[in-house]
Amino acid sequence: MASGFKSQKHRIKSSKRLSIAQATALTEKMALVFGDLKDPRVERTRVHILTDILSVGILSVIAGGNGWEDMENYGLSKCEWLEQFLALPGGIPSADTFRRVFERINPKVFEQCFRRWIESIVEVVGAQVIPIDGKTIKGSYEREQGKSALHLVSAWSSQYRLVLGLVLVADKSNEITAIPALLELLDMAGCIITIDAMGTQTAIASQIFYAKADYVLALKANHPTLHGQVKDWFEQQLSQGFEGIIHSYDQRVELASPSD
Repeated sequence: MASGFKSQKHRIKSSKRLSIAQATALTEKMALVFGDLKDPRVERTRVHILTDILSVGILSVIAGGNGWEDMENYGLSKCEWLEQFLALPGGIPSADTFRRVFERINPKVFEQCFRRWIESIVEVVGAQVIPIDGKTIKGSYEREQGKSALHLVSAWSSQYRLVLGLVLVADKSNEITAIPALLELLDMAGCIITIDAMGTQTAIASQIFYAKADYVLALKANHPTLHGQVKDWFEQQLSQGFEGIIHSYDQRVELASPSD
């Protein structure tokens, strides 16, 4: 955990604010799912509740914080809001407290608990659109040892800007095998899953369907037969004005950034 944060002072980006009812529900779920995480502190020296420390720390990272001081600054700046659903008997923990706790907790158990808590977010806040995408981690290769760069497939909550889960793509494999493993980690019921052309597979679509979710899959020339059939169908229907076909049309135009 220690290597995952760098202490930097900067203005923390604002995040989409949850309602008090949603925040309380998520905090209650956090207290339950993190019950398996052993508090590394000596009991007589505990001033702050473990779930309070974890809650403020995680919310700080979600809001754009990068270090222990950012966690403290976030807590102080949001104290009035946090007090509505956290106990905070000792106030906002110091940067050193965040550091000591996160450095000493069991990282594997923390990951398991955090994953279960993230799954509950979908249920509480209704994170409906979940893009699945693969990314290669820049600078993660090891030339001397002959190890290629790490390639991860992640599930992203567009509405709340949260990574809901991720799976490492094994060497000599691809996203087609990693995506089903990632979907197994998610409670997808009621969500819309979007995947690029790599994941447009019958088995993946079936997995999403039987999980009671909807999907939007990209179709490109990597499936030449199906791509040709769909293209021909649309060209025919366009020429006929979609006569007798129930349909709707939607267009969204987004401004490109100066760097695009």
